[in-house]
Amino acid sequence: MTSSQNTLSKASFSTMPLYLSAPDAVALVRRKGLKNCIAGIAANIQADFFRWTDFDKSARVANHSKDGVIELMPISDDMAYSFKYVNGHPKNTAIGLPTVMAFGVLADVATGAPTLVSELTLTTALRTAATSALAAKTLARPGSRVMALIGNGAQSEFQAIAFQHLMGIDTLRLFDIDPQATAKLLANLSGSRLRLKVCTSIAEAVKGADIVTTITADKACATILTADMLAPGMHINAVGGDCPGKTELAAEVLHAAKVFVEFTPQTRIEGDIQQMPAEFVVTELWEVLNGTRSGRESDAQITVFDSVGFALEDFSALRFMHDAALALGMGERLALIPQMVDPKNLFGTLLEGISHPATHPMAPGTVVIA
Repeated sequence: MTSSQNTLSKASFSTMPLYLSAPDAVALVRRKGLKNCIAGIAANIQADFFRWTDFDKSARVANHSKDGVIELMPISDDMAYSFKYVNGHPKNTAIGLPTVMAFGVLADVATGAPTLVSELTLTTALRTAATSALAAKTLARPGSRVMALIGNGAQSEFQAIAFQHLMGIDTLRLFDIDPQATAKLLANLSGSRLRLKVCTSIAEAVKGADIVTTITADKACATILTADMLAPGMHINAVGGDCPGKTELAAEVLHAAKVFVEFTPQTRIEGDIQQMPAEFVVTELWEVLNGTRSGRESDAQITVFDSVGFALEDFSALRFMHDAALALGMGERLALIPQMVDPKNLFGTLLEGISHPATHPMAPGTVVIA
């Protein structure tokens, strides 16, 4: 039985999908534990990447504006389909909105019936951190314990917890151009048992780090990491360069490293490798996970995971949240699709007038046409 078959075997194929709200997702993570949720999502991602060829894949559909981007991210295998709606608007925090907001759907391929409608803002943070840690476990030097975290915004705590519990990182070297972001991170991680060092520059933060995570938000071709900051054996987890015109790594960093990506057609448009020629060689992470291609080739080699976020990771995360919600008895059934006595008679739902008589008091059989 495939992973998605396992999920769908527990699903209701009615027109009442499970709805997991943002408060429900928060309660689910608190009940299961943050590190357990990240580990569970990482396990799903690894299992789904291992069967990469089973999926109908495409790059996400993006609508760009001067202030941000709105994207749709679809994917399916022969049993289940999912999509995510997600935005990225770095200026949002100035008006009290998150930079990233997302929701998603899991559905049955055989019938098209939605089985889950879920928030994905919190869940996206979990799956991004899970993907980063899974890639680092696969590519970084064994025994890596010190990570530089460049960019201390909304995703930073999740990356820290994921690397602590999935990779064994015990020390974080922190830098952000906004001191308040770093102060927020320090407060949120005060009980984590991580050693936290606030640095005054990127160069200071990177010095002595086994792993460097770059996760900045500005929609610009920035140069966060330069070749002179590199050290033999370093692994770079480049998360922030995730749309056209937005990068974090100098081209010389990519030339000095072996570069790994999620889905090449998407990353060549959106990732740090957008600045490289089309013939620039990359390796997809799934190929390393299933043994098709090699990962790190020596302790001295520099590796880069050019992470932009791919729909399969959301598919894996939605499966996890769906199964966890069912196991914990969480969420509610959502009247998303009309409930029809005769599935061929949609107009008849107007004649019945019985879905919610308390709020729709019109007598059955009465339809106002104009």
